[in-house]
Amino acid sequence: TPVLMLTSESKTAIVATVMRLGISDFVLKPFKGEELKQKVLKALKLPADYGSGAASPTPGGSAAPSTAAAAAGNAGLRALVIDDMENVHKKVRAMIPPAIPVDASLTVNEAMSLCRTNKYALILVDGELPDSNLLSLTKQIRLLQPKTTLVAMALRTSNNVTAEMRAQGFDDVLFKPFSSEAVSTLVDRCFADNQELVTVDENFVKLGAFTGREDKLEHYFQRLLGRCKEVVSKLAEACHDNAVFDATALPLSQPLRAGQFMAEVCKAATSVGLGLRVVGSSELGAVVAQFEEAKEIKLFQTVEEARSAA
Repeated sequence: TPVLMLTSESKTAIVATVMRLGISDFVLKPFKGEELKQKVLKALKLPADYGSGAASPTPGGSAAPSTAAAAAGNAGLRALVIDDMENVHKKVRAMIPPAIPVDASLTVNEAMSLCRTNKYALILVDGELPDSNLLSLTKQIRLLQPKTTLVAMALRTSNNVTAEMRAQGFDDVLFKPFSSEAVSTLVDRCFADNQELVTVDENFVKLGAFTGREDKLEHYFQRLLGRCKEVVSKLAEACHDNAVFDATALPLSQPLRAGQFMAEVCKAATSVGLGLRVVGSSELGAVVAQFEEAKEIKLFQTVEEARSAA
């Protein structure tokens, strides 16, 4: 039976001693409910989205189309933190947008296991990780994650820290204590232009979430519109009568901009004779209704409803 330890003790040596007694994992107090949930799911070897509607399997045993597409859309949109202090994991998670999954590892062995099974756009490593050779570690990571941005987390102990860390194989340095501005800059650099904005499965189209700062939102919409126009043309060429667009991840912080985007997508679809079924919230529906160009859009609450519509 997996055992989780809830503790306020953050000293590595003490925690490591307890872990050797057979504890599966630990959660540092104070913690959020979602954090505890993820630790429990990990200990039980269940998927991170277990229990949510999107994760429910179809009767045939395979994942529902929306789940499969979402998983594909998130491939490469992960970050990994390697540090022997769980408090560092918490700090980084708090500064990275929720749309980006953040994995964390206390040890090199656990980190290597994660690197073998996931794809990371950003990997943050403690510049003073105990019992590790940084140059050897960065070489191992490069073999498993050749396209990642590898960043050392280090104290500004001298003017040569950046040069020293680059000599160890890192691309850059994130100085401790972290600032939200520095983390945001990293996120923009690693995720904004590498994001898989659109995932297509037959005539099912999943729109990727916005993962940057608010001042980058217009850039996101412009790139997303360009990709959607390409997809619409290809679906029409493939003789599809309609397309199901899952827009549940579409940001609504600027509602009229989101509505304008959907109107432009609808216009592109109408011009090639493609019907548009959009999955989204009632809030999105209210915004879209304000645009005459979007009158052909049919809005649904779930992917299943959109697929089964006559």
